Amino acid sequence: MPPPPPPPPLPLLLLASLAAVAAGPGCPLGRGRAGECHGPSAADSATCVDPQLRTCSDVAYNHTAFPTLLGLRSREAVEASSEYILLSVLHHLLEGQCNPDLRLLGCAVLAPRCGDGRVHRPCRHVCEDLREACQPAFDAIDMAWPYFLDCGSYFASVEEGCHDPLEKLRGGLDAEEVLPSGLPPTFIQFTHHSYAQMVRVLRRTAARCAHIAKTYSIGRSFNGKELLVIEFSARPGQHELMEPEVKLIGNIHGNEVAGREMLIYLAQYLCSEYLLGSPRIQRLLNTTRIHLLPSMNPDGYEVAAAEGAGYNGWTSGRQNAQNLDLNRNFPDLTSEYYRLEASGSIRSSRIPIPQHYWWGKVAPETKAIIKWMRTTPFVLSASLHGGDLVVSYPFDLSKHSQEEKFSPTPDEKMFKLLARAYADVHPMMMDRSENRCGGNFLKRGSIINGADWYSFTGGMSDFNYLHSNCFEITVELGCVKFPPEEALYTIWQHNKEPLLNFVEMVHRGIKGVVMDKFGKPVKNARILVKGIRHDITTAPDGDYWRLLPPGSHIVIAQAPGYSKVIKKVTIPARMKRAGRVDFILQPLGTGPKKFLLGPRRSGSAVRDPLGGASPYGEPQEPLGARRQPSAGGSKPWWWSYFTSISQHKPRWLLKY
Repeated sequence: MPPPPPPPPLPLLLLASLAAVAAGPGCPLGRGRAGECHGPSAADSATCVDPQLRTCSDVAYNHTAFPTLLGLRSREAVEASSEYILLSVLHHLLEGQCNPDLRLLGCAVLAPRCGDGRVHRPCRHVCEDLREACQPAFDAIDMAWPYFLDCGSYFASVEEGCHDPLEKLRGGLDAEEVLPSGLPPTFIQFTHHSYAQMVRVLRRTAARCAHIAKTYSIGRSFNGKELLVIEFSARPGQHELMEPEVKLIGNIHGNEVAGREMLIYLAQYLCSEYLLGSPRIQRLLNTTRIHLLPSMNPDGYEVAAAEGAGYNGWTSGRQNAQNLDLNRNFPDLTSEYYRLEASGSIRSSRIPIPQHYWWGKVAPETKAIIKWMRTTPFVLSASLHGGDLVVSYPFDLSKHSQEEKFSPTPDEKMFKLLARAYADVHPMMMDRSENRCGGNFLKRGSIINGADWYSFTGGMSDFNYLHSNCFEITVELGCVKFPPEEALYTIWQHNKEPLLNFVEMVHRGIKGVVMDKFGKPVKNARILVKGIRHDITTAPDGDYWRLLPPGSHIVIAQAPGYSKVIKKVTIPARMKRAGRVDFILQPLGTGPKKFLLGPRRSGSAVRDPLGGASPYGEPQEPLGARRQPSAGGSKPWWWSYFTSISQHKPRWLLKY
């Protein structure tokens, strides 16, 4: 389907927000040389009043006191301050990153909590945690950390009686929901789950199976909802040597909700079956690390759920809160792959993200997935969609411009096996009735190369394959995007076995460790398979997993500074456990270093706003590539938004 018209550009959104308030001096008591504001200490006694601040209307308290920690003596003074203006537009400046956490933290300084006749400062540890997490977002737009969020100046310790300004973000999610009386703890409610209900179920499930499960967040949506993951493994929270990692992602499009529910049910099922002693589930969880992200687009889901099942339109809630289609928002590496292939470049894999990608509009949900992929060596993945009944696999972008035509990856055989692992055990995908949903895919066995169906750029599956070791398929769970509640149990029965069968496919092929002659792991070593022009690389511990179809293969391990090692392996047709193939690399002598190169790259190193060292061996420079950097010492792009409406300029936001 063609995407809807793009939203208004960021400058218009910013100007609309900025026009609501007038800037003014925000530090009447003066600042020091470093730009810090000299405000009064928390008062021993204070008169508590209603803050009545629109930007801070959702704080977890009802009263503040004047003067504030910054010395502002009235509500009008707060609203006129450039600090308050910053909080009102930070959401758009940082493109949803760290929202609403930073805004609530800033509100706790601009309008501090007042109770029992005194002012309560926000907690220093909350500030410190947020600064560590959010500093990269400021660096990406070349903005200094705001002086009034200096954790040492306006915050207090727990011993001093501080308060957590982010408590409301968790307040509605921590309360336990009591199951109907008489129901066993293994009971799965086949209902639609709101965001709060989903979080409660996942947390309750992780608590019930704490020895094999845990929940964690990979980031927040544009509107500030946690992107919550539940993980299952013998040692939750850590990667084990040679244990393959699988991720399943639902609700990429907010109005395609069946996948969201299937993963919530799957989490409960895995926990219950493990505790009940199911040999299959215990074997699976003891040998595999499984990550379930039921909702990648919780903001879009809220829009779709407001209309409800049976009333939801084909596109209502599809995009995130920025009106971005998340499955069109990833870097287009497929076009670069086709270019490399045409130029005869050596073995195209691990293609870096082009710098210009960060200059565009990248959703925080997309950034969270990319960062997640960089911290976890995923081997296998599936994204669950709705709107048809078929399993598609990369490439999703056609090699033939303006034409939807079969465009396979070098791992076409393996991808077909992965797709069939799902479709072949799905009763409705195998239903031969021409009247069934998705009947036009019957002759293909209900699987299809994505580009042969319809071609699009920026898809998550193509990006997984070309930027990491991960093989991802796309599963369309049914023609109804928001099915009625009474259909959910049947959909679960149809997809339970396909989900398990697919996850078990991660144990097809070979795995092992690449080390030097002293037994030291060699990270980022390349694993090549003759005849398949796509390589994978070893994880930091030197371990690797290479999904391979049945047959004989020539496998090569190679790393800079070492001689290559070649082995022949044979994959049985009905393999249930990956074969162990280790490599010991010998250092090269003084002669020329001969090793296979990755795709040729030109220009300077890639600047990456996600920051941190990349497990892919790509050069990582300081942050700041989301927009084209200013030249010749000129002001950053956002500076004009502040100066256009006020003579009071927040120079404390400038780095230089």
